[in-house]
Amino acid sequence: MKKSTLLHLRIPFSFLLMPVFLFAVSVSPELPLDKLIIVFVSLHLFLYPASNGYNSWFDKDEESIGGLKTPPKVEKELLYYSLLFDALAVIVGFIACWEFALMCFIYGAISRAYSNDKIRLKKYPIISWLAVTIFQGGFMFLATYLALNQLTFPELLKTEILFPAALSTAMLMGSYPMTQVYQHDEDEKRGDLTLSRMLGIKGTFIFTVLFFACAMAGFTSYFTTYFDFNRVIVLNIALLPVLVYFLFWFRKVWFDKNAANFSSTMRLNIISATCFNLFFFYSTLMNHFSVFS
Repeated sequence: MKKSTLLHLRIPFSFLLMPVFLFAVSVSPELPLDKLIIVFVSLHLFLYPASNGYNSWFDKDEESIGGLKTPPKVEKELLYYSLLFDALAVIVGFIACWEFALMCFIYGAISRAYSNDKIRLKKYPIISWLAVTIFQGGFMFLATYLALNQLTFPELLKTEILFPAALSTAMLMGSYPMTQVYQHDEDEKRGDLTLSRMLGIKGTFIFTVLFFACAMAGFTSYFTTYFDFNRVIVLNIALLPVLVYFLFWFRKVWFDKNAANFSSTMRLNIISATCFNLFFFYSTLMNHFSVFS
């Protein structure tokens, strides 16, 4: 594998998608170690990198993209490796159960439709926003939860499962446009009208504030209903660094739109993912190992 291919697969970037996986783990009644490892490997080492690589192949970005400040020129093998990683995600997923493997296959298909120049959902702001947030969020939450608990599809249709799945999507609905806020010029060159381009830079920040507030209200309701209010307090404390940095950055962007750059965007993404991951890890310890209780 060439270095450029490995870089465009952006395997470390999967860390930013880990909160959905850890959320499902934290609220799962069962926590079998073998299934946990299989699901993690399938999603974070194969499925998400496959999506990154496929997207890079069709975008052929010359400017910064998520996880790569200076992306190298793409090579033809990137396309082949992205398809190989997609297949490996499904194959590894079969070890957990066929339902999980099927959901990995569906995610891969949606991911390719997002990027492929013949379909390119990425050109349509609302459709692409819904596709990414639903499939990276609630759909992957359900896939993880199903695999860990060996459920069938009908058994997922319970409020206590669908509620956190919806929250997983809500988390991304606000944060996803922020990942596009520094790419307006590049997206315009390709003819992609992303949601962030449609909203404008300041509009993207305001949109994120509104959806983040809605998501936090949902988390408050969920944890109060199914756990206890102490979990809500810990969540708010955990996310305080995200709020502080976001407001600091928003103030800079308000007076200078050039502050909406790659470095600041990645910094927000890393802070946000780290805070959510730590909270869901804490929640997992609380639920499964009676830690701190």
